[in-house]
Amino acid sequence: MVQLVPFAVPIEGDKTLLVWELSSGPTPEALHLKHSLFTVFSQFGLLYSVRLFPNAAVGGPGFSAIIKFYSARDAHRAQKPCDQKQLFHTSPVKVRLGTRHKVVHHNTLAVNSSRCQELANYIFVFHEWSKRIIKLQDLSNLEERENEDIVTQLQKQSLKVFCALQVVLPSHECRSPGVGMAEEPLDKLEEGSLLLFMRRKITQKLAIQKAMTVAFQRLLIVLLESGKTAVAYRPCEEVTDARTEEGLQDLIQVSYFSCQPCGQREQECLSDFSFEEEEFRLPELD
Repeated sequence: MVQLVPFAVPIEGDKTLLVWELSSGPTPEALHLKHSLFTVFSQFGLLYSVRLFPNAAVGGPGFSAIIKFYSARDAHRAQKPCDQKQLFHTSPVKVRLGTRHKVVHHNTLAVNSSRCQELANYIFVFHEWSKRIIKLQDLSNLEERENEDIVTQLQKQSLKVFCALQVVLPSHECRSPGVGMAEEPLDKLEEGSLLLFMRRKITQKLAIQKAMTVAFQRLLIVLLESGKTAVAYRPCEEVTDARTEEGLQDLIQVSYFSCQPCGQREQECLSDFSFEEEEFRLPELD
């Protein structure tokens, strides 16, 4: 089965695991519980998030967790080996795949540039992709309007930086362009040129990050059943809802396939458990 992995926040139920019957234990154990969950489940694939929730009062002491993978294949691989196993506990925990009803509609949200790079490094390996900055231009024009009082000038203006770049995947013969604009207001007189220089560098970094996010959104990772990985380029900037994967599989054109094993074939989902993440409103443990 072909799977599409966009550079977007995973919202599908088949990419989500629910873990419960996690013991409460002493405070130090509770504080390290989230880290322990991450350590166990990250062995099966790259995780987007691990969220921990205390049980409701009627459920007794303890915790449950929601674990999100970028790939449904990784979530399926993790469910069976971890279900009814002790993992890092003295008693078994329950692990189930989530299912989401098709009548529920959500907008697909793009992940930030840091998560885009994390996913790219995991799928393509660090040296198989790079970014190429084409243009980085300061549009602030702070030197203009010389006749105005400098305090008034800085109060009315802001630092503006434009960035145009490409995300390049040489082995896939793919280049994805992206543009970004960052603006930082200057509400008061900056004391000294060094502080203004630092603010400009921060604005430049934000512009680069925004451009990278746009560039990654135009790429779609294609995981094949054979274990190979391909990349599809989408010229539009819209983030495709991953729930439409089946309808898009026949439309994707791939110019290159690289042999990157992605694990075993998906395991059959053994649970009929259904849940919606929006139902969990309890605060997350830090």
